Amino acid sequence: MKSFYLTTPIYYVNDAPHIGHAYTTVAGDVLTRWHRQRGESVWFLTGTDEHGQKVMRTAEANGVAPQAWADKLVEDAWKPNWRALNIANDDFIRTTEDRHMNRVQTFLTSLKDKGYIYQGDFEGPYCVGCEEFKLPGDLLEGDLCPIHSKPVENVKETNWFFKLSEFTDRLLDHYKKNPEACQPESARNEVVAFLEGGVRDLSISRSTFDWGVPVPWDTDQVVYVWFDALLNYATAVGLTDAPDSEGGKKFAQTWPADVHLVGKDILRFHAVIWPAMLMAADLEVPKKVFAHGWLLVGGEKMSKSKLTGIAPADITDHFGVDAFRYYFLRAIPFGSDGSFSWEDMSARYTSELANDFGNLASRLAAMVEKYCGGVLPAVAQDADLSASLKATVATADSAMEALDFQGGINAIMDYCKQVNGFVTIKEPWILAKDPANQQILEDVLYNTAESLRALAVLLHPVMPATTEILWESLGAKATLGEIGAQKVSEIATWGQLPQGATVTKTPVLFPRLEVKE
Repeated sequence: MKSFYLTTPIYYVNDAPHIGHAYTTVAGDVLTRWHRQRGESVWFLTGTDEHGQKVMRTAEANGVAPQAWADKLVEDAWKPNWRALNIANDDFIRTTEDRHMNRVQTFLTSLKDKGYIYQGDFEGPYCVGCEEFKLPGDLLEGDLCPIHSKPVENVKETNWFFKLSEFTDRLLDHYKKNPEACQPESARNEVVAFLEGGVRDLSISRSTFDWGVPVPWDTDQVVYVWFDALLNYATAVGLTDAPDSEGGKKFAQTWPADVHLVGKDILRFHAVIWPAMLMAADLEVPKKVFAHGWLLVGGEKMSKSKLTGIAPADITDHFGVDAFRYYFLRAIPFGSDGSFSWEDMSARYTSELANDFGNLASRLAAMVEKYCGGVLPAVAQDADLSASLKATVATADSAMEALDFQGGINAIMDYCKQVNGFVTIKEPWILAKDPANQQILEDVLYNTAESLRALAVLLHPVMPATTEILWESLGAKATLGEIGAQKVSEIATWGQLPQGATVTKTPVLFPRLEVKE
């Protein structure tokens, strides 16, 4: 069975992660967790981009060798951040690893043997921050990079070039026939317009510094950092390995990638250069490149170089990890720019997580304890709740599949609101005052608990730790097994929580926030 294969960009190790990096990685984690719960084989890759001038200069500025700098950042900042955010990646690729560098060299040699690589001279404006040669029309007044607001450098070198221009028509035809291959639509339109404007061949080596993968046939040069970096998606799963080897079998199982998640500022690399490289090698191109928007702070793109970069811990220390994961995918339509606001996050935390979801869970546990001795009553089925659940699961599943995280989460939280409304209307605390109402009371409590079972599974990819606590509280782990093993296709089957399950109180799922000074 082919794995659902998703990648994040590999991130530069010139600094520690900020919430822009976390946004992409959490989105990848939520989507792959969802696909796992659909019963699919999944492979989720993230990693770090450790070559190039930007990393080399950062290391030099800190008085250490580039490899030592990269090693420290990966072990002290990047991997710990992903562990802290509960990211369940299957692999972590570093571009300084032998498995990557050797395969890059093999791939590059094969393109040269096919006649797609030639030597030539190049001169032009280069942004070290982007690690990209710029077109004059790309620059702001004063020869500033529009992304980094810093002056570009003029670079003149004799380099090796990739015949990118030969693939313009094939790429245009690809996007015309497969509009889903570049999403959202605004991103695809940008790529098509860029291709229609004419594409020049790509300089794929550098000779003015030595921090990179050596060009196999010309070791005075190193491979251009983007050509090296883009290949990580394929080298990590065995690109160029013999078909009958372990790497070759892995490649056959995972390639092509189902989704490359990227920020919109690196769209052209992924939707123009990368598929052209694969076409040149007679390999399948990715099924989808999805370019999400920027996280903005005060109208500025999240960036360490502009001092707008916020560390994930600045937020998770206050709100908790699951609220962080929830907020960014709930508050911002994936694909659009979105502004981070402490006030908005506080408001959503209180109204949606603490009041709507957390309070429902704690009320249910308290009432089952008070009115049923902590034991779940007999199975009952409210027609409205069970019908709505079917619709909710269908809506959430199609939205998540389409990377509409906001739409999927909204559908789930609308169902949560409906369950709250059900409890408010039925007033179990009033029913409990008359023993004649015991059966009605127990039916209300069962329907509420069963709805919470479904909500726990639906929200598990988004908030894995919190939903684990709820799952245990409902007695579901002891009776239904691990929450991560529950299938999306079976969530709407009503009556899974068995009579007699032990329901226990837990600490408040989303405690009241301390006022931040």
